Amino acid sequence: MTHGSHVLVGYDATQESERALRWAAEEARLRGLPLRVCHAWRWPYPVGYIDYECMAKVQRIGEHILDRGIALAHDIAPTVETQRHLMDGPADAALMHQAHGAELIVVGSHDLDELPVGSTALRLPARARRPVVVVRPTGTRSGEVVVGVDGSAAGDAALAMAFEEAELRGWRVRAVYGCWEPSAARDEDLGLFNDQEKLCRVCRDRLDRAVAPWRARHPLVEAEAALVVEPPRQALFAAAETADLVVVGNRGVGGLEPLALGATSTALLQHVPCTVAVVQAAGQFTVLED
Repeated sequence: MTHGSHVLVGYDATQESERALRWAAEEARLRGLPLRVCHAWRWPYPVGYIDYECMAKVQRIGEHILDRGIALAHDIAPTVETQRHLMDGPADAALMHQAHGAELIVVGSHDLDELPVGSTALRLPARARRPVVVVRPTGTRSGEVVVGVDGSAAGDAALAMAFEEAELRGWRVRAVYGCWEPSAARDEDLGLFNDQEKLCRVCRDRLDRAVAPWRARHPLVEAEAALVVEPPRQALFAAAETADLVVVGNRGVGGLEPLALGATSTALLQHVPCTVAVVQAAGQFTVLED
């Protein structure tokens, strides 16, 4: 992972954003970084309707919300330096604007199966250049980070973050490779699906080679590499049932458009019960940033 200068969190005084703030404050403390708390206020009326006195009131409400977030951050992690940023406009655009130089971005999430298609928790991971952590309400359950391995560059970046988080928090890593997905396989791998034994042998070697460098860099982290003869989505869903954090690349080897999340990443954000981190491959984005 490329290291940044702060941890960025979106806060709007909801329960979801309070959970995100708690995760982000702890993350900043563990990493020894400042915490940047961002609130985006929005003018609730059509653009053509301007009432400057009313607009000033809406902005002041935003300032009070941000004050509350800063106070909460001080209570959670009193030794962490806090930075405040009040902006107007959609939350995902505001966070994108503040994301330059961030180590990672943290946002809250609605309950399972209630994530709207246009929500920040889906839009931001699809657009951001930095890792995005979408925090769910579950507390620490097993001390396990599950990470999806698929042989892609983003998958390797996910491994880097998973081992780093595990070392910071004293957790263990379970690297999961769901190898049964013929529709997304590389052309040279298609023939393997006619011979399951050979498929498992090739994919086990690929998994072990992907995990080995991170084991070496983080020798104190307990790590397991699990090959599962199921589609990646099902393999990760099952592993997430008892995990504290699932880390995945934003897209795998299927060659999707640059701003799109992969189907597996999207499904995890929408349906798994634990916190999810979405990581981009180094150098993946070259032009786009708000």
